[in-house]
Amino acid sequence: MSSSAPSLVKILRVAADPNRLRILLLLQQEELSVAELQEILTMGQSTISTHLSQLKSAGLVEDRRTGKSSLYRLTPNGSEGIVSPLLTRARAETPEAKTDQAEMRRIVKKRQEKMRSFFDSVAGRLGKDYVPGKSWKSVAEAFLRLMPPMTIADLGAGEGTFAMLLAQHASRVIAVDTSSKMIEVGRELATRHCVTNLDFRLGDMEELPIDSDSVDLVFFSQSLHHAMHPARAIQEAFRILRPGGRVVLLDLAKHRFEEARELYADEWLGFGEAELESMLGQAGFTSVETSIVDRDPEAPQFQTLLAIGTKA
Repeated sequence: MSSSAPSLVKILRVAADPNRLRILLLLQQEELSVAELQEILTMGQSTISTHLSQLKSAGLVEDRRTGKSSLYRLTPNGSEGIVSPLLTRARAETPEAKTDQAEMRRIVKKRQEKMRSFFDSVAGRLGKDYVPGKSWKSVAEAFLRLMPPMTIADLGAGEGTFAMLLAQHASRVIAVDTSSKMIEVGRELATRHCVTNLDFRLGDMEELPIDSDSVDLVFFSQSLHHAMHPARAIQEAFRILRPGGRVVLLDLAKHRFEEARELYADEWLGFGEAELESMLGQAGFTSVETSIVDRDPEAPQFQTLLAIGTKA
């Protein structure tokens, strides 16, 4: 034991006090604040604080800041060290221990109820209100890390924002776009961020500069409605996929917002589910699934359509 560590005599003397022993027994089960210990033990704040200060000086408890208060817990020395056998015996021999434990469970339940009431109050708004740390990027990151390393084609990739995200976990990403300026910007971004497994290629999604049977996954992310002949683009996706490969298509569901043709250079005003199913089936894809996965709350209330198919 180092010279700065509390002596065995001090540890045993501090732990032997009946009230401090009750505190140790509680903190062995749960982190608690001074206010919660007051409520459980029906002691004054100054008394609880004094006991905790002595337990801290003996190296038996520690605290961590949470908001405006602190939560106390046993240190490894308190939970696993020399006082552990003492606490095991004290639990059976301390008359108040059973009542203290029951009160502690009530306190913890109150904490849980407070949390539950918060989520009850925001039910139905969680997708709309800001929640710290919750973002679609973080969700995408989580799911991307579950994917095995594979070769992915991002068709209509633009400047490659999505392709850059995919490249973090793919063995290789081929990003194709018809705009030479988009390709130039994408390559600069990839170079700046030292992304070496992202290959930008200038080309049309209806005549892809990619070898047949060479990729595992094809993405169309809001790009198919820009194709002159969507069915041909889907046929090209089928051609470049290896057997067992999949196509994932995110696009607008059919809508009547004609201004999109001028505002966003859209060739098609979205697609119907049956329409996409037919194009995927005719191209040779099996196990085709389609569904609406998002709806904009504001006019013109665009809907996002997801379609998935497998090259048998």
